[in-house]
Amino acid sequence: MVEIAGVPAVTDETFAAEVLAADGPVLVDFTADWCPPCRMMAPVLADIAREEAHRVRVVSLDVDHNPRTQAAYGVLSMPTLMVFRGGQPVRSVVGARGKARLLRELEDVL
Repeated sequence: MVEIAGVPAVTDETFAAEVLAADGPVLVDFTADWCPPCRMMAPVLADIAREEAHRVRVVSLDVDHNPRTQAAYGVLSMPTLMVFRGGQPVRSVVGARGKARLLRELEDVL
């Protein structure tokens, strides 16, 4: 699993409690070990987790080890970054991008 400093991993078993039942918005990084763009996103997500902790929680889900959650949300490409709010996905972006661009794309749902 791609380890990201300050970004906890969630699993099929913990997804409902950690993401769907969360009070505020949660940015889920759907990732895989074999995915080079996922590794490129690791420092971006670590920065966002640290700098934006007051408005969004960032977690990571390894799709190879958690296929139920991946299938439930139709995630076919990695990395997929999905924001959940109130138990529902409200924004999804696919592919690696820089921190500034990602924050711009997610601004209205954070």
